[in-house]
Amino acid sequence: MHATLSDIVADVAANSIEAGASRVAVDFSEVDGRIVLRVEDNGKGMDEATKARAFNPFFTEPGKHDKRKVGMGLPFVKQTCDACGGEVSLESEKGVGTTLVCTFQADSIDLPPVGDLAGAALSLFGFAGDFELVFSHRKGSESYSVSRLELMDAVGGFESAGSLALAREFLESQESSLTA
Repeated sequence: MHATLSDIVADVAANSIEAGASRVAVDFSEVDGRIVLRVEDNGKGMDEATKARAFNPFFTEPGKHDKRKVGMGLPFVKQTCDACGGEVSLESEKGVGTTLVCTFQADSIDLPPVGDLAGAALSLFGFAGDFELVFSHRKGSESYSVSRLELMDAVGGFESAGSLALAREFLESQESSLTA
């Protein structure tokens, strides 16, 4: 089980990056008593057989994880959505990409805390590779959106502790502007 919704964000978006996506869009929205997470990518996508098994905890894509025969990420996401009066939908096409949408009722007693969205975004931005990731968070009428490539350019990359600290500070300022 994921301890926070930020863990779900990080897990789902990391799958997109690992699927070879050159573009990933992560949208986390807290509006009208619902929380909606939408992750869309242009990665390798799934054929119908893989898509049909994606929520099976005893399935993981062959070759994805060495020495592991189960894939608990999406089953845990679905379990959390179900427990919180929400739902999950998965659209995917081989060679085109994947879109996962998760909804949660914000007043559900079973809803995990949101957690550290700034940290989740930073961990995703820090993945190695040539890809763009746009992270957006909307809370009520306030929102922000951050592009990985623009942030990387602004802080001088993600290789040094100083650059990571600047990126973290910026992301935290964006998050705090939503809760002020």
